Amino acid sequence: MADVVLDAKGLNCPLPILKTKKALKDVPIDGTLEVLSTDPGSVADFQAFCRTTGNDLLEHTQDDNVYRFLIKKTA
Repeated sequence: MADVVLDAKGLNCPLPILKTKKALKDVPIDGTLEVLSTDPGSVADFQAFCRTTGNDLLEHTQDDNVYRFLIKKTA
């Protein structure tokens, strides 16, 4: 279970990433953030976001039109 859950469903780029960046401030180091999104572009966006911020994208799943990302805060 994630430490923090962010529901970004219905939001389009760049809002899911911007809200994720803000939500990560409430996540402890080595804690996890679960993000739910309906934006198909969020798959590439979250991969790039984690690569550039140094956080770990632990998993990414899709259930119908909802994308789920589990991010581990590393710094």
